[in-house]
Amino acid sequence: MAKFDLIVRGGRVIDPASGIDGAHDVAVKDGTIAQVASRIGGTAARTVDARNQLVIPGMIDTHGHVYQHVTGDFGMNPDEVGIRSGVTAVVDQGGAAPLTIQGFRKFIKDPAATRVYAFVSNYLVGGLFGHRHVGLYGPHGINVKETINAIETNRDIVKGIKCHAEVGGYSRWGIETLRLGKEASRATKVPVYVHLGRLWAEENGTTIDPGRVIDDALPLLDPGDILAHPFTKHPGAFVSREGKVHPLIFEAMARGVRIDVGRGGHMSFNAARIALDAGVVPFTIGGDIHGYTIRRRDESSVWGAGAFGGEQGQLTTIGGTGAFSLVQVMNELIALGVGLTDVIRMVTVNAATMLGLTDELGSLAPGRVADVSVLAVDEDDWTLQDSLGVCIKTDKRLRPVLALRAGKVHRARSPLLGEQVPEVA
Repeated sequence: MAKFDLIVRGGRVIDPASGIDGAHDVAVKDGTIAQVASRIGGTAARTVDARNQLVIPGMIDTHGHVYQHVTGDFGMNPDEVGIRSGVTAVVDQGGAAPLTIQGFRKFIKDPAATRVYAFVSNYLVGGLFGHRHVGLYGPHGINVKETINAIETNRDIVKGIKCHAEVGGYSRWGIETLRLGKEASRATKVPVYVHLGRLWAEENGTTIDPGRVIDDALPLLDPGDILAHPFTKHPGAFVSREGKVHPLIFEAMARGVRIDVGRGGHMSFNAARIALDAGVVPFTIGGDIHGYTIRRRDESSVWGAGAFGGEQGQLTTIGGTGAFSLVQVMNELIALGVGLTDVIRMVTVNAATMLGLTDELGSLAPGRVADVSVLAVDEDDWTLQDSLGVCIKTDKRLRPVLALRAGKVHRARSPLLGEQVPEVA
């Protein structure tokens, strides 16, 4: 009888949680990590050849939209975003709501091969039709008791609350929706995940100073809460139109507020350079992949002037491509100067920390669940494009090959991994 169920042999193992970076084998038995060593003897029922590839803890996408069908065109299939893209766990951000969390469990989480978690929506209706109907998302659409109940009765999958602090909602209700979200957050001791940057247009043409949203929102946050979209092209977020990071961002980071990339249709490489150069380092990398980024043209006006220097509206789909994955966002950060090990830390142990699951996920330590991602490193000349059509060059890219989910092999064959071919604007 084989000693192990599977051995991943010869890859460069990078496990920031364990301090490992080198050529190692990884052995799996009964769905858990059995051994990590430079050379593992003994037999295995199956061997995976990972020579010239990276072997890392299973990647966790901390910003997904996978309440398929219920959220209309917005919702993606969890396994196309997840395991078939080399990602072993996905966190749905705000699709599931206090009134719909049981359907999310039965029809999304339970059938998926990917591990699926949720930051439940702050609003009773959640992400119906991708938040297109702004009237559903005011204080009148929030019931703190229902939010608390949804969390308390679904602790295994609900790990936080998705909130918004952006100029459209602020013009209507001030910061009241976030205040109510924090009331539920403190009662249940889970973090809020806060969308920054314009989502809805201001009410009746009202003009709001975007900095006011930051001024009022950030003092409400506690250590462990998360701010999303640090590199957004939209106003009311980390980088002002004048090209400066709001000083309260640094104060929030200093007291333990975390940053998630939340790439989606928000990415401005110019804003990213400003934020990174100023010391805004993301804690996690959320892909924010949703149906609008894959299929739709942004028909709204784009905040394209000022320090970001964008002259174009958002191109068809994300950055002019029909392919989009968590690894694409990792490639963008690496091209912007973030170190490989740092990027891997963001999608592994840091993501597990955000979910409160470091005893289970985010590491290849023996005894942990055998969630593993295997990535190829391609060398060539590549062009990466942001949501304004701005391009940067890179000579390396990561590419998902396969993932193990509790020791079971899943090949990375999602259609979302197709080649990046810019479309004409």
